[in-house]
Amino acid sequence: MDKILIIRLSSIGDIIQCMSVVTGIRNKYPNAEIHWVVRSDMASLVKIDPRIDKLWEFDRKEGFSGVFKLGAKLKKEKYDLIYDAHSNIRSNILKLVLCPFGICNLLKKNKLVTRHKDRLKRLLLFKFGINLLPNPFKALDSFRKPIQSKWDINDINTPFSNWKFPDNVQSKIEQLVLNQIPGNQKWITLVPSAAWELKRWPVNYWQKLIELKPDLHFVILGGPTDTFCEEIRSVAPDRVINLAGKTSLMESFCTIWHSPFVISGDTGFLHAADLFQKPGLAIIGPTAFGYPSGDKIKVMEVDLPCRPCTKDGSTKCKLKEIKKCLTDLTPEILASNIPNL
Repeated sequence: MDKILIIRLSSIGDIIQCMSVVTGIRNKYPNAEIHWVVRSDMASLVKIDPRIDKLWEFDRKEGFSGVFKLGAKLKKEKYDLIYDAHSNIRSNILKLVLCPFGICNLLKKNKLVTRHKDRLKRLLLFKFGINLLPNPFKALDSFRKPIQSKWDINDINTPFSNWKFPDNVQSKIEQLVLNQIPGNQKWITLVPSAAWELKRWPVNYWQKLIELKPDLHFVILGGPTDTFCEEIRSVAPDRVINLAGKTSLMESFCTIWHSPFVISGDTGFLHAADLFQKPGLAIIGPTAFGYPSGDKIKVMEVDLPCRPCTKDGSTKCKLKEIKKCLTDLTPEILASNIPNL
């Protein structure tokens, strides 16, 4: 039986997108034992996939010494295949322990595969506006390509729906959402938050969108500091449930799993909807790597010569009309693209 290791420590969106490779690996190696190395505070995400046999959790508080100790434990597992889907300092240390200087690839061709981040191409794009990356760049596909080319894994799009959320998580979402919406009413999950302001669709646009769809209920996901989510809810408190700060990471993803439709910017929740093959709308503004890969999520974007201008939204808008790539996507445009649910 083959034993396969996936290394992806963080972050939320990247872990979710990387989880798509498990389908291909399991189809190619149905009897394989699949292990995953993940940062301990992100482990709950990977636990929803029952096809992963073992999780190795790394606590970043342990520092680099902890990485070497973990590497020593992993080396005893004698993996047949290793996929470094992170390619950072910590994952490179693990590779150094597991496969010193790539020697394992001399003994077995392509035993170790790495997802490279194309740092030079990213520099050319964001500093000089020269785009040599795929356009659009679908990050989920970028996690798949290394194992497709090196391990000949091509059967990767098989639908999978047997995600395993703990009973207490399911019960909480039933209490907060499913039992609060009348059985004959359709609802949509909205994700108005993002790590950086530059990626956020305006609050008044979300409010207007809700007003334009009086026949629908809405559920808002967000973090405890996203107080603007309550402003959005206030336009129709009888039809909007604000879960900002009320759900854990896993509970939020469980909400996505139950949702009939999702509207989100470039966030981890959008990638979860893509992974779960949920229909929805992706509001793509200044960023380069947030495009969904599936065909159930429609991309909403404005063609501007300055796009994309940032990797994650942490920079400043270069135009006088701030966030034009988002403000030109009016609520009316999005409302007209919501199908009959």
